[in-house]
This record gives sequence, structure tokens and C-alpha cells, in this order.
Amino acid sequence: MNQLQLFLPCAAGVESYLADEVHAITGLTGQDLLTGRGGVLLRASWRDALLLNLHSRLAQRVLVQLAHRPYRSENDLYAAASDVAWEIWFTTRQTFKVEVTAQHSPLQSLNFAGLKVKDAVADRFRAKTGVRPDVNTQWPDVRIHLHLTTDEATIYIDTSGEPLFKRGWREDKGDAPLKETLAAAMIAASGWDPLGDHPVPLYDPCCGSGTIAIEAAQIACRIPAGMLRRFAFEKMLPFQTHVWSAIKIEAESAIQKSAVPLFGSDVAHRMVDFAQRNAERAGVADAVQLRGGDALQRMPPCEQPGVMLLNPPYGERIAAAGTAGQNANERAAERALGASVGREAAHTDDGGEFFSQLAAHWKKNYAGWQAWMLTPDLKLPGKMRLKESRRVPMWNGPIECRLFRFDMVKGSVRAPRDGAAPATPKAHGG
Repeated sequence: MNQLQLFLPCAAGVESYLADEVHAITGLTGQDLLTGRGGVLLRASWRDALLLNLHSRLAQRVLVQLAHRPYRSENDLYAAASDVAWEIWFTTRQTFKVEVTAQHSPLQSLNFAGLKVKDAVADRFRAKTGVRPDVNTQWPDVRIHLHLTTDEATIYIDTSGEPLFKRGWREDKGDAPLKETLAAAMIAASGWDPLGDHPVPLYDPCCGSGTIAIEAAQIACRIPAGMLRRFAFEKMLPFQTHVWSAIKIEAESAIQKSAVPLFGSDVAHRMVDFAQRNAERAGVADAVQLRGGDALQRMPPCEQPGVMLLNPPYGERIAAAGTAGQNANERAAERALGASVGREAAHTDDGGEFFSQLAAHWKKNYAGWQAWMLTPDLKLPGKMRLKESRRVPMWNGPIECRLFRFDMVKGSVRAPRDGAAPATPKAHGG
């Protein structure tokens, strides 16, 4: 157990940020920490695996690699799984499940491939002990992952259990919640650091159920991402209660009050209520100020310029975040149709008018602020008539997105005159 091969999968585009995070948590460098496609590979200890489960905000899981070899048929997979010493990881009293992922595998059936691995695990236990563990596809104690490429098979055991974005605090959520791991990736990409020498405020003006603001608040308070949840490793044979208790006690002793102001607001008061309850469960209710308010009208929440970080509504969600352009009757009609859940209609199908109004509001009132927006709409800067100073590729599940950075300078977005092309105020790069 001293030297394990770990793989930490993450969202595409997040790999380099995850590598930095793993270094900060474990101190690993060089050949012990390699950035791969869709994740980070490392040579680490069992204790490191526990630390990463508790502290990583960007990884989806912490997997231990147990086999890696060429294959041509399902029988090769059976042989690979048969050679793994499963009996040092779990007992016949635990249930297990095999999950299969593949890229360009020549095999006809991934289900059959998974079945062969399951048989190999069961047969090895039966040969060693006379009995075999049961399969539980719903809530297994142990998850085994088989990953196939064109000609190579890798078998992992999953130390996390439920995916790591399930922090344990978000019980109230809206229609299209942002995964906690992606919110943390946005924070990492923005460079916002509440623990650095010159921390600045953070504000999400379309906060929904509060994911970005709460992740930021936990970072500011040094609250580990996994503090409220359980992990699969707690049911595995290498697990030692006293080691895990010491790790958690050390983490708890580092928790502090936030030294930086944090804010969130949403046009729907129902969503603000959700965010408030989530913040309380996450232990940051005192660290983040949450309130209702239209993104097109909200003034800066504090005097010091800071960072705005938001995942604005888009696509089917463009039932946008602001209503300032509507009259009272229109707003009342939309609320009657259910817009009070925080998805109020924009004036155009793609939200163009909402975003141009938002840019005008920011230019007028948010001079000195940085705004980071995650969107799948590559034309968003044009709709806002702003020039982005950075664009970071990032995936939201299967959706390819960009995290745009806009640097707000004093000025207004001028309406076109007499059919002339619209003026394009440029935000200053950084």
C-alpha cells in the first residue's frame, strides 16, 4: 500500500488546475505527478488517496490502478482481473459493481466485457475463500472500473464511492445546477485566491442555488470539500480508523473565518432561499451574503472592486437572469407562469438583449471589476459588445464551454445611431 498508481479523472480543460491542486495537497512533483488527458496520474501512498478524497475540489474520483495490459478479447479481460489480489482490498461481506467506459474498443458488447470482469472477481474469491461477494448495481460497497482503449485495458478500484462533486451540502437546487467540481474549476481558472496576500471580494450575480459562492466561501474558510460526506475507502481492508480520524482532526483545526467578502444574488427569491439553506449546511452561512436582486439592476455589493464569477443562463435556461427591460405587468405575468424559480424570459431567443444590457450595466457601475462568465456561446463577447481578455476552454459535462474574462472599465455601451454599426467598447486586457 506504500506506493499506489492513482488516477484522478476531471472535466476536460481542468487537468492543469487539478495537477496544481494535487501538488498543493500532497506535495508530489515530477514523475510522481503527471497531467494526462481527462485527469491526473500520480504515484502516491494510501494516505495520499485519503487526503485527496477529503480535500480535492476538482477531481471527480480517486481511482487506484490495479491492472494495465493489452487485450484482444473478453478472455484477456478475465485473465487481467483474475490476476488482481482483490482479497487485500475487500471481503466477501462487501458488495461490488463493475462499471465500464471505453474509447474505440473493438469489443462488440461493453456489458459482456464488464460481466467477464465480474466473473473473474467472483471466481478468484471463490477459489481463495470458498465463497464469493454479491453484486449490487444500485449501492455497491465497492466500485470497480474497467476502461478500454483500442488495445489496452485498465482496471481500477474506486476509493471515492459517490462522485466527489457530491459534497453533502446541496439538498436544494434549481433546474440546471452547476456541478460543484465545475464551480471550483471556474474559481481556479480565474486565479481568485482568498488566502493570498491581496484577496479581493467575489460576487455571483446569478447565483441560483449558490454553488459558486459556497465553493468560494469554503475555500476562504479552509473547509475541505469532502468534510460532510462518506467515502468508499471507509469499507475497504486498508482503511484504518485512527489514520482517517487524525486526517480529519488536522483538517478541522485549520478551518478559519473568511477574511474576504463574498456575495451572491439571484432574481428569484426562491433560489436565494435555496442558496441560504445550502450555505448553512456547508458551514459558510456567516461567510457569504446572499440576497435577491435583478442582475441588470444590482449595484456592486461592496466598495472594493473584485471578481464576478457566474454561469449565466443559456440555451434552454436563457429564460435569463434579469428583468429590468420589462414593465411590471410583463414581470407579473412571467411570475404567474412560474418564472419565480429564477428563469425569467430574455427578450430574444439567444439572450442577446439581456447580455448587452448586462454589459452596459457593468460598464457603468462596475469599473475595476473582473467578470468571468462560463458559457457554451462562443459569440457571447459580441452580444455583450465587449472584448474578452481571456478565454479558457472548459467542458460542462458533454457541453463545450468557454470561461470568458472581461475587465470592466468606465464607459457605456452606445446604441447604434441611424442604422450605423454598433460601437464596440473594448475592455482592457490583463
